[in-house]
Amino acid sequence: MFDYKAKYTLIPWRFGEIVLSSSTHINFKQYLATATPKGAPIPAGLQELLSAVVSTCSTLSHEVAQGALIGLLGSAGTGNVQGEVQQKLDIIANDLLIDGVQDCKSLAGLASEEMELPLPVKGTGDYLLLFDPLDGSSNIDVNVSIGTIFSVLQKQDPQAPLQTSDFLLSGRHQVAAGYVVYGPQTTMALTLGDGVVMFTLNKVTGEFLLIKDAVMISYSTKEFAINMSNMRHWADPVCRYVEECLAGVGGAREKDFNMRWIASMVADVHRVLSRGGVFMYPWDQREPHKPGKLRLMYEANPMSFLVEQAGGASTNGKELILDLQPTNLHERVSVMLGSKEEVERLRHYHA
Repeated sequence: MFDYKAKYTLIPWRFGEIVLSSSTHINFKQYLATATPKGAPIPAGLQELLSAVVSTCSTLSHEVAQGALIGLLGSAGTGNVQGEVQQKLDIIANDLLIDGVQDCKSLAGLASEEMELPLPVKGTGDYLLLFDPLDGSSNIDVNVSIGTIFSVLQKQDPQAPLQTSDFLLSGRHQVAAGYVVYGPQTTMALTLGDGVVMFTLNKVTGEFLLIKDAVMISYSTKEFAINMSNMRHWADPVCRYVEECLAGVGGAREKDFNMRWIASMVADVHRVLSRGGVFMYPWDQREPHKPGKLRLMYEANPMSFLVEQAGGASTNGKELILDLQPTNLHERVSVMLGSKEEVERLRHYHA
């Protein structure tokens, strides 16, 4: 029988709720203060910025959990810069993140998937923050996992006025990236360019506590994630790959695959980081002039950084995502990421 008392603290005034004991886990601020990625301490300005982002995500986790109880479900009746319908929580998440980091002295500016242009801030530092405030927002009303994705760049010329071109750096320039997924637990994955770590939110104390160090994605897998309803629109290389997976042990791959699809990138990638697999959101012929659906700066780059740091790979079919040079703040891209063997096979089929 599992003895929870040995590892957890029982909070009687919470009707027997079991919470992680902070005595056995270091919290996020302690991690930032003591970690030495690439052999060096984390700069104080980056610590300040990441702490502000994560603190805001703790607040946002509470708002997401309340949902219908405080009238936060449903459409806001507005559209974002891409012309997509915004949910109420999209706007709330965006506003919370802006307010949460505005006073960071280390921040030079921020950009959001929900805003057309970058936003100057009060700080005079050299860090730039990009974020998708609430990925998978179409799942809000059906209580499926959603999340926040963020990326941190360093401004090339800290003295110059902020402009859009400051953000147009390849994913290789990221100094930090991560996501927070709001599900049965609120979990964060983070990379500072030297591996991936995971934290879980203790909802009683509001602290994120370290639960996994040196997260690694398995080289091989028997699991893929894609929206099968679009199969008739895909390019031939993607069709070939999926058909071989579906053929199972009697086909060319000689093994059975499982298919998973949550329709929330942050949740699908969290599964890949947790147990391997490959996630695909490829180009399709319905909008042939668009290179893909997902946003390079707010989704593909930070997720690809995490996946590569965990031993996986990420491609648009022909090039590595992190090598792409962005030309537009809201640029779209095809994404295939996860276990290295599968991603390399997809690249080979596209070649």
